[in-house]
Amino acid sequence: MKDLSAKNVGMIYDVPKGEPVHALEDVNFDLRGGRLLTLLGPSGCGKTTLLNILAGFLAPTSGEVTLGGERIEGPGQDRGMVFQQGALFEWLNVEHNVAFGPKMNGVNKEAIKPIVDDLLNTVGLSGFGDKHIYELSGGMQQRVALARCLANDPDVILMDEPLGALDALTREKMQGLILKLWRETGKTVVLVTHSVEEALYLGDRLFVMAPRPGRIDRSYDLPFAEAALGMEPRELKASAEFIEKREEVLSLIWEMEEQIMGHEGA
Repeated sequence: MKDLSAKNVGMIYDVPKGEPVHALEDVNFDLRGGRLLTLLGPSGCGKTTLLNILAGFLAPTSGEVTLGGERIEGPGQDRGMVFQQGALFEWLNVEHNVAFGPKMNGVNKEAIKPIVDDLLNTVGLSGFGDKHIYELSGGMQQRVALARCLANDPDVILMDEPLGALDALTREKMQGLILKLWRETGKTVVLVTHSVEEALYLGDRLFVMAPRPGRIDRSYDLPFAEAALGMEPRELKASAEFIEKREEVLSLIWEMEEQIMGHEGA
């Protein structure tokens, strides 16, 4: 498993006819391979910008990010992305969506079929291979997006609020699926969320990012992701330890939001 690192990462956006936007400043971390990291913070703190830099979609204006000691200088098959909306190919059915990556990589047709069948079984979509995307619910579409990402066998899975558009019950079920896939595959996962509860439940490591310029304000190593593999979600989220940590992080986020409102009103 490859470690993921950021060293002195900064990002400034040039705005035509306006002041430059200082999105990130001096972001540093070392993430051991196989961890599940959640990124949390107030709106505009640079969470998605950092995720896009890790994906190679953006080049930082200062510093560098590395995976397995190799500098990330663009998108690569060692990193897979899952978006809030599945970004699936509407004109292809489920099976062909999942098979797209291996097909582009030159895997022969006979070898692709068992890969796709195994992944659809893993995400709970056996028997749905011939369905079109528009026939699926939002939760099922996100399952397809996860399977399509896994089909390329990336070292790191990057998720930008993948459950944000789902109803509460579907969201909780999908949280369980993400934890299951993380444990079974051993892959590194980095997930952006606006939900404090979700960040605590899914992350075995959590970064709380401060307002612009975005930087890591607090880092937590958490026990809940491991515990969730053997407990009911409601039981874990109702535990005294979880509630105490949730209130601590909520208070921190609220303080940041109040600072932002104070600056905007000045």
